[in-house]
Amino acid sequence: MVEPAFKGRKVSEVHNLGPVTVWGDGKQTRSYCYIDDAVMGTVMVMESDYNKPVNIGSDRLVTIDELADIIIRISGKTVTKNYDPKAPQGVKGRNADLTLVRKKIGWEPKISLEEGLTKTYEWIEKKVNEDRKTLNQPQEVEAL
Repeated sequence: MVEPAFKGRKVSEVHNLGPVTVWGDGKQTRSYCYIDDAVMGTVMVMESDYNKPVNIGSDRLVTIDELADIIIRISGKTVTKNYDPKAPQGVKGRNADLTLVRKKIGWEPKISLEEGLTKTYEWIEKKVNEDRKTLNQPQEVEAL
């Protein structure tokens, strides 16, 4: 969840009532899989007898706008979204078809997008707060 982590960090860093920038118009679509699910799926494929390519991911499609709304809701903040249509957007849509991996391996993601984003946001918020504390403390200088 690299992109969600990046957006989560941006929301975590912004003050209540502050803005976050969404690259493009927010209508690009993606699917996201929590890392624990991705690792489990990969291990299950490696341990199986199936030797052809399969997709490991999520088949739940969300827009970047929806992703930002979910992260903002998780943060509990009131944040406005600004759109930057000139920023890089990548492809318009991307999604995983899990039909084959379900049939051949019996795998599918277990952690919902909201649960994965909540875990990710809480971890990011903790790291941002640690960084803030470190930056606000005077640094000791060693004598030469």
